[in-house]
Amino acid sequence: MGYTPRLKDEYKDRVINALTDEYGYNNVMQVPKLERIIVSRGVGNAVADKKLIDYSVEELTNITGQKAIPTVSTKDVANFKLRKGMPIGAKVTLRGERMYEFLDRLITIALPRVRDFNGIKATGFDGRGNYSLGVTEQIIFPEINIDKIKKIEGMNITFVTTANTDKEAKSLLTELGLPFKKN
Repeated sequence: MGYTPRLKDEYKDRVINALTDEYGYNNVMQVPKLERIIVSRGVGNAVADKKLIDYSVEELTNITGQKAIPTVSTKDVANFKLRKGMPIGAKVTLRGERMYEFLDRLITIALPRVRDFNGIKATGFDGRGNYSLGVTEQIIFPEINIDKIKKIEGMNITFVTTANTDKEAKSLLTELGLPFKKN
């Protein structure tokens, strides 16, 4: 038998039971679960300097442990000197073991390193059980070497769940350990 991430075991052992007690599910398959985590970054200055995309792809690859891909524009925008098909960002979609590993590192190492951190806002839900979180600095991740970064940039982290409502999704993410602000 191989290695399984700590949060995956915790989900099976504790979170499923806690959510079943809270919402009264009849079947284990009704319990919401985390499907994937998408880490993305827009690089607006990439129109002028193509190397910035390569730096972003490399940083996201180092942070997540999975190869990032450049994202391209879908239409022309004359005001931004942007053409269809030009690379303007980078993203990674994490599933399975890597997803739980990244979530564990985010909760235990990266978020506590945020300056003046007192929890994440609970306003990032989309109404369908998904949650988006913005990180302003990539240096909160220990995989980033501060001496080698060109510019401090942020990123978006989206948690896609199978929950039907925001309340269920928030319960799931809270049980997994995301530190929401107490308001």
